[in-house]
Amino acid sequence: MQKIPMTAEGLARLEEELKQLKSEARPAIIRAIAEARSHGDLSENAEYHAARERQSFIEGRIAELEGIVAAAEVIDVSRLSGDQVKFGARVTLIDEETEEQKTYRIVGAYEADMKEGSISITSPLAKALIGRRVGESVEVPAPGGPRAYEIADIRFG
Repeated sequence: MQKIPMTAEGLARLEEELKQLKSEARPAIIRAIAEARSHGDLSENAEYHAARERQSFIEGRIAELEGIVAAAEVIDVSRLSGDQVKFGARVTLIDEETEEQKTYRIVGAYEADMKEGSISITSPLAKALIGRRVGESVEVPAPGGPRAYEIADIRFG
């Protein structure tokens, strides 16, 4: 089985979602299906079919999360250091065209969230940054054409 790199915080979030699905969402949908069944003819019961569809989604997500959690390899980013970009690093970039500055944290694929400033290790930007140092420039393919960034800072922890 291939290991999935992940931070401790990312694993904790996935385990919390899994716990919530098993302890709250699954029992709630079972009750909803039982309630819909009590309404009679199942062939024309939209409430029943919607509940079954929701149950299918929940069970699929539970199975997906169980697989991810089982394959997770937690990387302790608090023990990382150095002057090169690697998994767990917080990298401050300066867009060479707009001079806009942004900071991203490189995390596992299942914990990435652009709104929180975390990008997947498998993203084009992270791939371009891995192994680079402060002061280096990277070019990243983007929908509107390639973008160039200068690495301004690298931090861990």
